[in-house]
Amino acid sequence: MSENTQNQADQASVAEAGEAALSLEEQLLQAQQKAAEHHDNWLRAKAEGENIRRRAQDDVAKASKFAAEKFAQAMLPVKDSLEAALGNAAAAADGSNTFKDGVELTLRQLEQAFTANGIVTINPIDEKFDPHRHQAISQIEADGEPNRVINVLQRGYLLHDRVLRAALVVVSKAKG
Repeated sequence: MSENTQNQADQASVAEAGEAALSLEEQLLQAQQKAAEHHDNWLRAKAEGENIRRRAQDDVAKASKFAAEKFAQAMLPVKDSLEAALGNAAAAADGSNTFKDGVELTLRQLEQAFTANGIVTINPIDEKFDPHRHQAISQIEADGEPNRVINVLQRGYLLHDRVLRAALVVVSKAKG
């Protein structure tokens, strides 16, 4: 091999090394760009997750705060009717049934509001005693099957099958 051939081979090696170095620098720049891109995407996804969490918390807070809105709207006419009945109380002193009719109308409005909002009355007369829905105040000896409700002192109420207030009842017990 001649010296000229050796120089050409050395120059080719240097050129290849230079191209490899350029290629490595290009690869590093591309990798850094991709890393920055991925980091940016991660930050955006994290921010979106925080926004979703914050919106969900706001929705829960609003739902809790305004949960009774439908029921409150149903109660407004009942309140209006009670106020009107009280305003007519003086006029009813003459013995007319206007006051009684107004109170009965108000009671019907209240029952409609309860029904529309899932509130059901528990009036368990002659039913078997249920400790989940009834609260026994006393027991009285009576004919018939024991543990039957024979008197309701105060009605109970359910809200969508959940007991709001248990009915206060008197329960039968066997004679003897």
